[in-house]
Amino acid sequence: MEKADVVIVGAGHGGAQCAIALRQSGFEGTIAVIGREPEYPYERPPLSKEYFAREKTFDRLYIRPPTFWAEKDVEFLLDTEVTAVDPAAHQVTLRDGSTVGYSKLVWATGGDPRRLSCPGSDLAGVYAVRTRQDCDLLMAEVDAGTRDIVVIGGGYIGLEAAAVLTKLGCNVTLLEALPRVLARVAGEELAEFYQKEHRDHGVDLRTDVGVEAFEGDGHKVTGVKLSDGEVIPAQAVIVGIGIVPAVGALILAGAAGANGVDVDEYCRTSLDDVYAIGDCAAFACDFAGGQVMRVESVQNANDMATCVAKHICGDSKPYHAFPWFWSNQFDLRLQTAGINAGFDSTVVRGDPEARSFSVVYLKEGKVLALDCVNATKDYVQGRKLVEAGAHPDLSELADAEKPLKELL
Repeated sequence: MEKADVVIVGAGHGGAQCAIALRQSGFEGTIAVIGREPEYPYERPPLSKEYFAREKTFDRLYIRPPTFWAEKDVEFLLDTEVTAVDPAAHQVTLRDGSTVGYSKLVWATGGDPRRLSCPGSDLAGVYAVRTRQDCDLLMAEVDAGTRDIVVIGGGYIGLEAAAVLTKLGCNVTLLEALPRVLARVAGEELAEFYQKEHRDHGVDLRTDVGVEAFEGDGHKVTGVKLSDGEVIPAQAVIVGIGIVPAVGALILAGAAGANGVDVDEYCRTSLDDVYAIGDCAAFACDFAGGQVMRVESVQNANDMATCVAKHICGDSKPYHAFPWFWSNQFDLRLQTAGINAGFDSTVVRGDPEARSFSVVYLKEGKVLALDCVNATKDYVQGRKLVEAGAHPDLSELADAEKPLKELL
């Protein structure tokens, strides 16, 4: 391929949705999607949930069946990496040195797993949970009898992996460097609840601990050495400490950005005819008081992709999509509405002991976000409180018997 009217770099949720939305919007030009993995676009969240737990086979994760893309005349260059962008020439350079020209470029690369830089991090048996290959390798270890597994990172990826591994009969130790899990994304009430749940299910969950090194037999990991000198035996290790936005080529090409690449209200970067969407794109979020941030969610990737597709097709509408997230652990379904950035108080609805409750985040009395555990009704109705910028009576808000829709 020498050129396409729209080149999409990244074959994840955002890249796939952009191609779909372009065709749905009547775009008749050529579309090429370049993906680093050998797979057609597939859903990422189930990797650490249903796929890992053997509840879904991989063919059920495809965003669209592989035949769909040919029917929509979308060309894929898989197992291919973009190494450079030339904004003046309107072309990208691939790993093999060849180039592909574009009229419009959409950068949808997401991020790479953040690695620990301590000794032994390159040993076999140290995994991330970001791709199908990551999960397949770890699943093969479990099938072969691996049982002692250390999970590093108390965010959602680490907690979800720990929950599935425990269900599979593994001995799981979860290590978090901060004083509690979910410290960057949730309040203390939710963190304490999940810490108790994991410990009750047999996870050896430790907070405020540092990792000094991975120990091994010269080839494969055998243990994790903590800062206090203790060595935890490990036949495998999962490092789930976040991602690094995959924007190096764009930044080198001159795109503005510090944490990811900066985009405007139409998801345009500072480079002509270059857009960025999804986990790698930093934007002024209306639901976080205009704070410039990256939002790592499927919802954000999909909605930004649709915004870009419409802009390319001449239907320019600023990005203003409601942010939502979810996490499945054990028999618990967490649904999050909104972004709690800058909250100064919380209200708990329901009883965590009953394993069905919500944490409402407020700033100066205004509802910013809700974390709802096995409380779908609160999630559905709470979204409207966030969208309305509601200032409800706090005693009524705390009354789990009072429907949230009555507080609007």
